[in-house]
Amino acid sequence: MNTTTTITPRTGGQILVQQLITHGVKQLFCVPGESYLAVLDALHDAQIAVTVCRQEGGATMMAEAQGKLTGQPGICFVTRGPGATNASAGVHIAHQDSTPMILFVGQVARNAKGREAFQELDYRAVFGTMAKWVVEIDDPARVPELISRAFHVATSGRPGPVVIALPEDMLTEAATVADAQPYQVTETHPGPAQLAELAQRLQGAQRPVAIVGGSRWSEQAVRDFTAFAQAWSIPVYCSFRRQMLFPATHPCYGGDLGLGVNPKLLARIKASDLVLVVGGRLSEVPSQGYELFDIPTPAQPLVHIHADADELGKLYRPAQAIHATPQAFAAALNGVRPTSEVPWQTHAEAAHAEYLAWSDPAPIRIPGDLQMGQVMQHLKEVMPADTIFCNGAGNFATWIHRFWPFTTYASQLAPTSGSMGYGLPAGVGGKRLWPEREVVVFAGDGDFLMHGQEFATAVQYGLPIIVVVLDNGMYGTIRMHQEREYPGRVSATQLKNPDFKAYALAFGGHGERVERTEDFAPALARARASGLPSVLHCLLDPEAITPTGTLQDIRSAALAKQ
Repeated sequence: MNTTTTITPRTGGQILVQQLITHGVKQLFCVPGESYLAVLDALHDAQIAVTVCRQEGGATMMAEAQGKLTGQPGICFVTRGPGATNASAGVHIAHQDSTPMILFVGQVARNAKGREAFQELDYRAVFGTMAKWVVEIDDPARVPELISRAFHVATSGRPGPVVIALPEDMLTEAATVADAQPYQVTETHPGPAQLAELAQRLQGAQRPVAIVGGSRWSEQAVRDFTAFAQAWSIPVYCSFRRQMLFPATHPCYGGDLGLGVNPKLLARIKASDLVLVVGGRLSEVPSQGYELFDIPTPAQPLVHIHADADELGKLYRPAQAIHATPQAFAAALNGVRPTSEVPWQTHAEAAHAEYLAWSDPAPIRIPGDLQMGQVMQHLKEVMPADTIFCNGAGNFATWIHRFWPFTTYASQLAPTSGSMGYGLPAGVGGKRLWPEREVVVFAGDGDFLMHGQEFATAVQYGLPIIVVVLDNGMYGTIRMHQEREYPGRVSATQLKNPDFKAYALAFGGHGERVERTEDFAPALARARASGLPSVLHCLLDPEAITPTGTLQDIRSAALAKQ
């Protein structure tokens, strides 16, 4: 007997929300606006947790953080015009960090377009260079089609952000249309011949190394690649702010290719005779200003594995290019094992010993009463290994990247784009996703106030994150460069800060002021016990600009060159 499924008319807003549910969305972030009231109304009865944020940049960063942790598109809604431009910071992060994210933006009514109506923008022009795809949905009947495409685009190849503009009258217009099927992520696998060639290259090497980076990894992929590295005794280095891709405690781990990198690490990579780049692009920071490897043909034979074929050979001509996702490639490596004992085991052991010496906070001494080396040592002793560490941009981030041993996948939220203000909203996004995990945010004083208002979001939703604010009264990274290039000529880098302890208390959170090393441990314990979002206001000597150098050192060296 034939049966007919009756599809009832729904508004564009109702159709859109149902597509989110169909594609597995459980959470989204927003700053409300009148341009998408019909979506907000449809969300009223939907089983989607909505986090209301205080600024659109923070909202998109929270969505990006969830996309980074899960590999599924983070979802954000903002209003048109100023809301969209505020949100662009998070879109840029998702683009440079290869993170799947979908940003929905309100748009003026269709009959007002092209007249420079109130808050009107051409979203294809505004976001065209920082998003994988930008589309405006003019017909509610096409919502299932275009939302489905958005999920596929955001997660395919090299993941990234998609921006969808929603004319407000389209959202209230009714249409009769079926829902799309749930999206599926496509994995690209290496072929047997490629794996055989890789094994042959490894067997013929004497000093191979591997660099892991990018996105489209998983906990299982990290385990698979770790087993591969163990079998071959290959030193493994993590790309910039991707330390969660290989356990720091593993005897093959050699450190990370970030800012202020270990010179011995660079020397070992330059002396290698085979380099495996898995998942990453070798962009400006991990390539050390594009000087670590020659362009277009590196001196070292390069095996480049990437999920997007367009990235293979884009900058570096590889000796072998493998078009595969990190997950599929790592799984296939279970069948790639040495046929005889590898001759370079001491090579891996030395690389790990160099990392251990570089990352030991015990000998670090900086100016002032608060010794960050001892702070990091205490965090290593008391915080769980799966703590999610978050940071924005600034010299302060060195304390995490150099001295915290990342051992767990999905435990790091840091922008490879170098965006200030990322840490706090990322911490909110991480804690909202996994409330059982501890979340620690490191922020500089300038960095924190880029999105400090999102501390209110943490309080509103009862998210007991811990924010460690390192206050040196200036934009420290810029001051460091200023002293290097224009010694003694301080300009536009000094800051007068509030009492961040009082700031936390004013929002309804927990606050502590930390001026001395011995203050930190009890302050951290009280913050963790409070059950509230907390700020530890840590006062740093302005001279303590890096773990191993002072502003005076930099100034004196610059003056000596004049």
